[in-house]
Amino acid sequence: MKNSFFIILSLFALTSCEKEIDLDLSDQSGNIVIEGNVTDKAGPYTVKITKSVGFSEPNQYPAVTGAQVILSDNTGQTETLHYIGNGMYQTTTFYGDPGRTYTLNVKAEGKEYTAQSTMPEPVNLDGLQQSSFKFGDKVTYTLLPLFTDPAPLGNRYLFTFTINNLTKKYMNVFSDNVNNGLPNQQPLLLPNDDNKGRDHEVVVGDTIHVEMQCISTNVFTYYNALLQISGGNGGGVTPSNPPSNISNGALGYFSAHTLNKDSYVIQQLTTP
Repeated sequence: MKNSFFIILSLFALTSCEKEIDLDLSDQSGNIVIEGNVTDKAGPYTVKITKSVGFSEPNQYPAVTGAQVILSDNTGQTETLHYIGNGMYQTTTFYGDPGRTYTLNVKAEGKEYTAQSTMPEPVNLDGLQQSSFKFGDKVTYTLLPLFTDPAPLGNRYLFTFTINNLTKKYMNVFSDNVNNGLPNQQPLLLPNDDNKGRDHEVVVGDTIHVEMQCISTNVFTYYNALLQISGGNGGGVTPSNPPSNISNGALGYFSAHTLNKDSYVIQQLTTP
C-alpha cells in the first residue's frame, strides 16, 4: 500500500515550496540497492550493491556478489569495475570531470539496471563560520558554509558532516530556488542531546568535518526524500523508496558530483 508524503524542500531562505512524492512504505526486503558515486576528485570510485531489509530487521544489508558493473561517460571513457568485497565494486583508472554525463550499468542476479547523472560545475567552499544560540543552560552550535551560489538557477547541494572521529554522518540538502546567485544563508545545525535521534552533544573543542557536494536535481530529490523518511538524520538506505534515478525498480542512487571538504574546531564564543 502506498502513502503520499509532502516533501518540504530545504531552501536557502525560510520560505519553502512543496512537492508531492509517492513513497512506498511496504516491506521491500530483498530488493537490489545500488549506491554509486563519481566525483571531480581522483578515484578510485565505488559502487556498492546490496539487498534491502525489512523495517523490523537490523541494518545489516546482504552483499551482492558476481555482478557486472560498468561505468562510462559521454566522451567514450568506459571501465568494468572489479569486486573488492562487502558488496563494493571499484574503479582503477576512471576519472570524473564536471559537465560530463556518466552512465552506470549493472547486471546482477539476472536483471539489468541503468542510471545516468550529469556532474554539475563546481562551486567553491570558501570556509565555515560558527554561530551559537543559548537556551537556558544549553548552547546549540551552527556552522554556516561560506559559498556564493552561481547566477544560473538550478544549483543543488548536499552537505554531510561527521564529528571528531565518530562514524555517524549527518546530512542537509540545499536548493537555490529562493536565494539564487547570492551568498549562502542556510546554516548546518550541529547536534546536541536535545535533538531527537542524535547521540552526540557538540561542545567546544569538537572538530566538525564537512563535505560539500554539488549534485544533480534528481539526486537532490532522492536525498531530500531520504531525509524525510529517516527523520532528518540520513545515514543509509531505508526499505522504503526515495525516488531513485536507477531503472528497473532498484533502490538507491547514482551520483556524479563535485566535492569540497573543510574542517572546523568549535570555539568558545564570548558574549558582549
